[in-house]
Amino acid sequence: MIRATPLALTALLSLTAGPALAENLQSLQETGACVKCDLMNLNMRGLTMRDVDLSRAKLREADLKEADLAGSNFERADLRRAEMERAVVTGANFSGANLDGVDMEKADATGANFSDTSARRADFADTVLTDAVFVEADLRDSYLRRTKAPGADFSDTKMNNVDLERSDITGANFNEAILASADLDRANAMGANFQGADLQNARFSSANLTGADLRGANLKGAGLRRANLSGADLSEVDGLTQWRLSQACGDEQTKLPNGLEIDPCD
Repeated sequence: MIRATPLALTALLSLTAGPALAENLQSLQETGACVKCDLMNLNMRGLTMRDVDLSRAKLREADLKEADLAGSNFERADLRRAEMERAVVTGANFSGANLDGVDMEKADATGANFSDTSARRADFADTVLTDAVFVEADLRDSYLRRTKAPGADFSDTKMNNVDLERSDITGANFNEAILASADLDRANAMGANFQGADLQNARFSSANLTGADLRGANLKGAGLRRANLSGADLSEVDGLTQWRLSQACGDEQTKLPNGLEIDPCD
C-alpha cells in the first residue's frame, strides 16, 4: 500500500530533476516495487509505503523521516546516512543492507530483520527494537541509548563501543556477541543471554542482570559497580575478579566460579 502523506508522489515527480528518477518513482507508485532503484537524496518524508520492495535500492542520504514503511523489503539496500527518525519499519527486512550512519532515532522497528547488516555509527536512540533480529550484524560504535529491545537477537553481532545505557534488553540474546568496551550502565538486562560474549571492559554500572546467563563470557576489566546479579549464572566466566565482583550484589541463586563470593542485594 502506498499513500503519500503529507507529500504526494505526484508532487515528488514534478520536483525531480531527471527522467530516470521520475520513472523510478512512478514504478514505485504503480507497482509497489523499485528493485535496484536510484533514490539517493530523495525527500520522501511522511510517506506511507507499506510492503514495498526496495531491495538493493540506492537510498543513501534519503529523507524518510516519519515515513510508514512497515513490512517493506530493503534487502541489500544502500541506506547510508539516511534520515529515518520516527519512521515505522515494523516487520521490515533490512538483511544485508548498508545502514552505516543511518539515523533511526525514535523509530518503531518492532520485529524488523537487520541480520548481516552493516550499521556502524548508526543512531538507534529511543528506538523500539522489540524482537528485532541483528544476527551477525556490525553495530560497532552505534548509539542505542534508551532503546527498547526486549527479546531482540544480537547473537554473533559486533557491538564494540556500543552505547546501550538505560536500554531495555530484557530477554535479549547476545550469544557470542562482541561487546568489548560497550556501555550498558543502568541497562535492564533481566534474563538476557550473554553466553560466550566478549564483555571485556564493558560497563554495567547499576545494570539489572537479574537472571542473566553469562556462562563462558569474558568479563576481563568489566565494570560491575552496583550491578544486580541476583539469580545470574556466571559459571565458567573468564576474567572475573573478586575485587570487581565485590562492587556488585546478588543472592543465593547467583552462580559463581569456584572461590568467588558476592554480597546480597539490599
